[in-house]
Amino acid sequence: MERFDAVLSDLDGVVYAGAGAIPGAPEALQECARRGLHVAFITNNASRSPRQVAEHLQELGAPATEDTVLGSADAGVQLLVDEVARFGQTPQQLGTVVVAGSAYLEQQVRKAGFTAVRAQEADGTLTYGAVIQGFDPSLSWLDLANASFAINRGALWVATNTDFTIPRAEGIAPGNGALVNAVAMATGKRPVVAGKPEPVMFNQAARQLNASKPVVLGDRLDTDIRGGNAANIPTVLVLTGIDSVETALAAVTEERPTFILNTLTELFETYEPAEPASEDAHNSWTCGPWTAEFDPESETITLVGDSPNSGKQDVRAWRAACAAYWNAVPHQPEQRSPHIVFVP
Repeated sequence: MERFDAVLSDLDGVVYAGAGAIPGAPEALQECARRGLHVAFITNNASRSPRQVAEHLQELGAPATEDTVLGSADAGVQLLVDEVARFGQTPQQLGTVVVAGSAYLEQQVRKAGFTAVRAQEADGTLTYGAVIQGFDPSLSWLDLANASFAINRGALWVATNTDFTIPRAEGIAPGNGALVNAVAMATGKRPVVAGKPEPVMFNQAARQLNASKPVVLGDRLDTDIRGGNAANIPTVLVLTGIDSVETALAAVTEERPTFILNTLTELFETYEPAEPASEDAHNSWTCGPWTAEFDPESETITLVGDSPNSGKQDVRAWRAACAAYWNAVPHQPEQRSPHIVFVP
């Protein structure tokens, strides 16, 4: 962490799952702040205001303020403003915006100068200027239906984010992306999207913190890691949420993380990176006690190590495997998993 001056952290699956903190995560972020690193929180969750998110984080012990929380609701409203301007209109000229999302999202739409109606209260027979869709646990079939009716009648469609899933204390639940897909199935259309994996919020956060060497912490390859990579910011995959070492190994090029950690508690431990096993061993890499060798013909990674931990539980084995595979296959357009063989 000594190489960075700011931390841009995701929330769900990194700091908390459901309402409760992930063990050690708030304390690790407090340590970041204590050591002089700026800390910001970037979330695709559009159901709560920055103040509400900051209050929740403070209750968990994380170093958050309203000004250091950047959410996709505000990013979605700004995208709506930009899209309307691109067509030569003002918010007042557009017509009514159907809000399929939280009360905070509706508030921000109105604050931007638009006339708004909650999706549940929209008239399915009328024509509307736009639909903005963000996650809210109270969304119903009627919300999605009225949003679909408006889009089918020509309304501009903006989504705050497209996370397919949300990690909760009970397990994995459908996210806004799943609800966006439901509307897409009914309309045959796709929205313009504001949140991660677009790089906008990451760049905004870095500028807001006046950071020249930020790092992104996230649990999702398709949003956190892809977005951080798109913003040219180093990324840390934390294995406390959605993605795993197996999915990281198989990731497309744009979603490969710079670092892999089990939890945020490891942020200030010495990081053991993967290194070439020798100068002439192009497909053989080591990390700690583990050596990974990739055979392109059989698409097999052989892992040999001497560790008290099982290989499948030792993140160093997977760092070596990722390095061997990614260096042999630098461009991977779709997810693909090589075979893994652990040698005792």
